[in-house]
Amino acid sequence: MAEETVKITVRPNGPLRVEGAIHLVDADGQEWDLTGKPAVSLCRCGASEKRPFCDGAHNRVGFQCMTSPGNLT
Repeated sequence: MAEETVKITVRPNGPLRVEGAIHLVDADGQEWDLTGKPAVSLCRCGASEKRPFCDGAHNRVGFQCMTSPGNLT
């Protein structure tokens, strides 16, 4: 696999937005078919019915997380 840049954006109170050449593999080694998807949003709140992908459930459950580089601990 060639080294390519992937950008991950932490959305305030929301998902992780992943952009670039994405290879998403589950615990059994099965890869999701992301053909034609230059970006995906991954759930951080745990309430999505489409995990690992975000379905907007963070809004419904009131998920709060303002993670930024200033608070890595």
